[in-house]
Amino acid sequence: MDLTWSPEELAFREALRTWLAANVPAERRPHDPAAGAAFDRAWQRVLFDAGWAGLNWPREYGGRGLSILQQVIWYEEYVRAGGPPMGFRFVAQNHAGPTLIALGTDDQKAGHLQRILSGEALWCQGFSEPNAGSDLASLRTRGVVDGDELVVTGQKTWTTGADQTDFQELLVRTDPESSRHKGLTWVICPMASKGIEIQPIRKMNGRAEFCSVFYDEVRIPLSNVVGQVNGGWATAMATLGFERGTSFIGEMAEITLRLEELIEIAKASGDWKDDEVRRKLADRRAEVAALRALNYANLSRYARGEPPGAEGSITKLLTNDVARSVHELATEIAGADILDGDLERNRWGDLLQHGMVMTIGGGTPEIQREIIADRVLELPRSR
Repeated sequence: MDLTWSPEELAFREALRTWLAANVPAERRPHDPAAGAAFDRAWQRVLFDAGWAGLNWPREYGGRGLSILQQVIWYEEYVRAGGPPMGFRFVAQNHAGPTLIALGTDDQKAGHLQRILSGEALWCQGFSEPNAGSDLASLRTRGVVDGDELVVTGQKTWTTGADQTDFQELLVRTDPESSRHKGLTWVICPMASKGIEIQPIRKMNGRAEFCSVFYDEVRIPLSNVVGQVNGGWATAMATLGFERGTSFIGEMAEITLRLEELIEIAKASGDWKDDEVRRKLADRRAEVAALRALNYANLSRYARGEPPGAEGSITKLLTNDVARSVHELATEIAGADILDGDLERNRWGDLLQHGMVMTIGGGTPEIQREIIADRVLELPRSR
């Protein structure tokens, strides 16, 4: 992959940097779910009106059809400018939209893509269940075909923003005789549907963006099925493939920026004089460099037309490990104050807690290693 920036890419970077400097909100995204959702919708509308929405979406669906390198530039400059986190925009922008573009019907695309890009519609993900989290194939929420409708009964959990979003990418078991990845169906579920009950889950930090969702004979039109009835595993894998494509670039850029800030903190505090501190910081820089090389290698394959695959599990593992090591070193250098409970004031404490969550979110390390062993290394399954 040629990482020498062309004149056009340099001009793109400069234009982006100028726009972000003038438009990134001065206020932080609120932690309150309702206020956070309102913030997300408003910020996405600003991006849409300025032509910065759907950068990697095809032009025929309202995107800009930008190259992989331009997406890298976007992530780097967005993080550098302190752009707001994805918040409740994440599933719609990185999951639902790309899945509909690849596998949706013309009616589904017409009904949802523009609303996603403009921020009018926010989405959540209905995959995880109390007994089917990282092991997604063991889910049990039922979907029964009744005429031209799918009748859904069951429970999902850890659903981010379920009480604030408009639609859900919902994965259900439509073949009661099936097991594991067979007999599943991916369907668009309107969150205002009759029979849905949502219970927010309050975390130890006081936030309640996660929810449990209960479905009591919820009726969803079969026209909302994306892909095929009983073919939902392939659709779900496409969804997760989009998530694991370029989304780690943003996290890599964030980790890189935080590490450089930590080096400046060490220099200002006098810890820089300690040989051990400098050694640890040098080790973290080497880890970040390795993470960057891995991301660029993946991007090079995607730029040649290869779809994202199981190698995303390697990137997720390394991203989580590097983030944790940087944040833990921050606690050593800055002391216990780094965990100050005032998360509005203490960004490092917020990042450290978020990093702990992300070791589980999207699949535990154990599940990621199973995927790597099975689908990347093609090792025989353990008994």
